[in-house]
Order: sequence, then structure tokens, then C-alpha cells
Amino acid sequence: MAGQFLHYHPTNKPNSPSSLRNSHLSTWFLLLCLCLASYLLGTWQRGGTTPSIVSRCDPAVETPPVTLDFDAHHRQDGPLDEETVRKFPPCHIKYSEYTPCEDVQRSLRFDRNRLIYRERHCPGKDELLKCRVPAPFGYKIPFRWPTSRDFAWYANVPHKELTVEKAVQNWIHYQGDRFKFPGGGTMFPNGADAYIDDIGKLINLGDGSIRTAIDTGCGVASWGAYLLSRNVLAVSFAPRDSHEAQVQFALERGVPALIGVLASKRLPYPSRAFDMAHCSRCLIPWGDLGGVNLIEVDRVLRPGGYWILSGPPIRWRKYYKGWNRTQEDLKYEQDTIENVASSLCWNKVVEKGDIAIWQKPLNHLNCKANRKVVQNPPFCPNQDPDKAWYTNMETCLTPLPSVSTEQEVAGGELEKWPQRVYAVPPRISRGTIPGVTPEKFQSDADLWKRRVSYYKTVNNQLGQAGRYRNLLDMNAHLGGFAAALAEDALWVMNVVPVEAEVNTLGVIYERGLIGTYQSWTEAMSTYPRTYDLIHADSIFTLYKARCEAEDILLEMDRILRPEGSVIIRDDVDILVKVKRLMDRMDYDSQIIDHEDGPLIRQKLLFAVKSYWTAPASSDAA
Repeated sequence: MAGQFLHYHPTNKPNSPSSLRNSHLSTWFLLLCLCLASYLLGTWQRGGTTPSIVSRCDPAVETPPVTLDFDAHHRQDGPLDEETVRKFPPCHIKYSEYTPCEDVQRSLRFDRNRLIYRERHCPGKDELLKCRVPAPFGYKIPFRWPTSRDFAWYANVPHKELTVEKAVQNWIHYQGDRFKFPGGGTMFPNGADAYIDDIGKLINLGDGSIRTAIDTGCGVASWGAYLLSRNVLAVSFAPRDSHEAQVQFALERGVPALIGVLASKRLPYPSRAFDMAHCSRCLIPWGDLGGVNLIEVDRVLRPGGYWILSGPPIRWRKYYKGWNRTQEDLKYEQDTIENVASSLCWNKVVEKGDIAIWQKPLNHLNCKANRKVVQNPPFCPNQDPDKAWYTNMETCLTPLPSVSTEQEVAGGELEKWPQRVYAVPPRISRGTIPGVTPEKFQSDADLWKRRVSYYKTVNNQLGQAGRYRNLLDMNAHLGGFAAALAEDALWVMNVVPVEAEVNTLGVIYERGLIGTYQSWTEAMSTYPRTYDLIHADSIFTLYKARCEAEDILLEMDRILRPEGSVIIRDDVDILVKVKRLMDRMDYDSQIIDHEDGPLIRQKLLFAVKSYWTAPASSDAA
């Protein structure tokens, strides 16, 4: 069985696009009649006779279908070039979990100091795979949310290492043909729900003021999974390391996650992105190297945001023996963390039981005054706080936008969720996003509501609860696609390409959505078969002179699940070329008209990835 759903066409229509033909038939019929009437009237006025033609308004003559044969009318002259005839064979089964920029063998070439070898190190152009990454034999469509939070098919992620290594910590259990996720964690033996309840007794998680969160060293992301029921959307990350498939398990569960590590580069997020940051026994050396890792958390944390720490060294007097650490060592570690947090002007809200919570100030008014006396760490001079693609972390404090009073929120106060998603983001209302005014923001929001509504009429499975869970928007701009789906039981990873003309990722986070920076000349930091649906608006136009379309498509194929869907918006000539490539990758695809009608050059390509896996015999290869 391919999964829980019947095979479907990319537009959920019969093979002949009769629905599109019927929708335009009356309009074309009227136009043709008017044209003929005008011609006959002109002939009569000139004194001529009725021309000897067959009238297209004659009901005895069949009206031609009102569908454009794009393949016929936009084909290059001459013989087909190599690109149009190339086949893309399946890769070897050893690549079924291939993450190109976190390849284990390639990482060994790099410095182990500061975990640099676990950062992104992408293959060169001559190393790119020109094949399609296979799903393992027996792969099944994942369970629907919310069942997927608690269960995943063993065949989809065939790794039992964590069931042994973390058995007593209740992370994950193996049961026959599936895994069960009880919601446990190293520091929450009673389950993530109970642990989050404990946090909720210390800070307010229920009034909509906390919407976006980041979980460092996430394990299988149970913290993020259980926050979703509280309308808190967490980006979880962990490196690809000895704990095999942590992030892959998170994604299989339908929880937002990326492969990542705090090492020497900034996290791929803008400044002031998250309302809350979390570390539960994530084993990150927070106090080392001048507190550089905590300084990076400060950069991505919103004014007034919270940092939550549980595990070493918190409550070390109780746990030091079980942690196989000395009391002196753990006390020194906690004192160092406290000193770094104080130097960042954070306020320690509470330490109760196993949990400690600090809060970032609303602004840097008092912090700047104190810096005249204490210079460590200094404020960063003349840096772009939102630049975060292969950007080195710094041991200086990212300054917040200027304010006039101690009560003012630096950069502007956000609405509570869910009003936040359609409120004008402060970055726009304050005029810091070039070319984007509040009026243009509202227009964009209305546009994407209309577009997503159109998508759902073309492929009604987008509106079917539970059909899609993990979505990717490859060129998100202001996040309008994700915002239009905000009430659905799904999540969207919004990508702002580093090549985009304007950096809008900060706006997306101010809307209460999540996302990341990415250059599509490289692979994404995620596992194969991450997403159920990929949306790509003008992505091939953006990269037309930068890389080959086939390389982008192969990366999309790598991260799309079997029977997953693709929606591509682009110029018609580009889409015809893309469709040819996708047809040779065994996709079922169809080009349809723009939502504003057939006269718009931009068209839509709806496509469905076929269900296929590595053969059974290859497991032993």
C-alpha cells in the first residue's frame, strides 16, 4: 500500500481538463459570437456579401476546447537538447537519508573544535547527485495529525538506536511496525505536557503573547509537539550526530524541525524572531568563549522574550551524582551562565525545581547606560542583525532599536496571537522594509487569501483536514501563503532566499509564523521526505541565471514525500521547461491558468510525486 490515501491527480480532476473547459466555455462562446457579428456588420456596411465561411457560432460545428496546448506552442525549435531528454534514475538505497550539506563523511574533513564539523558543508557542483533519493522499502504515508504526534511507521525511519539509548527517558518506544512517542524527555519524565504545565505556572503561555519559540538540541521535539496544542509554534533543531535521526523523527511526527547546531555561525533566523527559547539538557556550553552561544540566543530573542533552561547545571545540588559531575564544576558552570545573562541585561525571573527562566529586557535604555561602566560584552558596531547565512557569530551584544522610554518595546510591540497574523508588523509600520508599506502589506494579505482559495478549488485536498501537515514555501516574501492557511491544522516553513531583493524574514516572524534563510543553490538542512506539499512562487525565475532548474527540482524531490504535492507559480515558458523535467522524474503534472484568467503570462503548475520506494532486495545491498 502506498499509504492512507487513494492516488490522486495534481488538480483532482479527470485526465481531460473538462472542468477548466466548462468554466471558460460560455465566455469564449460569447466573445466569438460578438467578433463574428462585428465582422458581418462591417461587411454589410461596405456593401459586400456575406463571406463564404463556416460560422463558429453554428451549433452544428464543435467548439474547440478552451485549453492552451502549452507544450505545442512554447516548444523550442529544432531537435530536443540534452536537458529535455535526460532521465533521472533512482539513487542507491544508501542515499535514502542523504542530507547533502550535513553528510557524515564530508563533515570529517572539518575542524571538530566548536562543533564546526557539524555545521553546513555542502557538496561542490561536481559532487551533486543527479538521481532521485529513494524512500526505504515499505514506506507508508505518515499518520494524520494529531495521531502522528504519538506514532510513526518504523519502515519510514528504520532506526532503533534511540529506543535503546533513551529507553528510561521515555523518548521513543518500538512497537511492532511502528514507533510510539510517549512525550517524555531527559528532564521531563512525566511527559512534555506536564513539563509545559510547570512552565505555564511560571510564565503565561495562554494569552497569545508567546507564539514563536526555538528549541535548541531538541531530541525528538516532544517539547515543540506538545506546545502546538497551546498555539505556540516552535522551531526545533538538533545536529545530525550519534543520536540517529532525531530531527527525522520530529518531522515524521509532523513537528517543525531543521538540522542545525550552535557552533561558529549564526542560526539562520533574523534578530528579534522568537518569543521564547528553550534548552532542556541540550548540553550546549552556554558560558564558554565569552558566552557566545547565549549571545546568539539573545540576538534571535524578542524584547521581553524568555530563555528557559532545565538540566545541567540547574538544581545541581540534587543531580550532581547522577550527572557524574563534581559540585564545584556544576556550581562554576551555573555561576558563569548567571554572569553572562546578567551582562546581557537579562532578568532572572525564577528558578523553581528543575526549571530556570530569564527574561530579555524590553529595550536597551538602561543597558546602554550601564555599558558606560561595564564594557563586557560591548554593543556590536554597524552590523546587520538580520544577516544570518554563513555569518560568523560574534561576542558582542546586538543592539535593540532605540526607544524614548523604559516602558517602550524596542522595535515595536506585537499583537497577541491570533490577531498578530494579520496585524501590520512593526518592521513595516516603521518603514524598515524597503518598498513595503502598510497598504501593500494589506494588499498582499488579501491577494494570498484569494490565491489559496483558488488553490483549494483546483486541488481540494489542500482544504482536506489532515491531508497535508508539513508544508514548505520556497519563496515566502511576506508569508502570505502561510498566513492564509493559519487556521488549518498544518504548519509552513517559510523560506526567504538569501538572493531575494528584500529580506522579509523578520516580518514573517512578527506575524507569528516561522521560517528560515536558504539559498536554493544548495540543499536544505533537512532530511529526505520532510514535506507533504511544496509551494514555489517565481523561484525558477529568481534562480534562472544562478543554477540549473534540474538541481532545484532534484532537491525538491529529495525533501518531498511520496505522493506529496507541488504548486509552482512562474512564467509560462519557464513552467513548460520545468514540466518536461518533472515528467522525466515520474511526476503527474498539469499546467493551468492563473487565478486571474488565461491572459496572464504567469501560470500554475500542479504536480504530484509518484509513490515509489527502493526495492526490497536493496536493503541488503
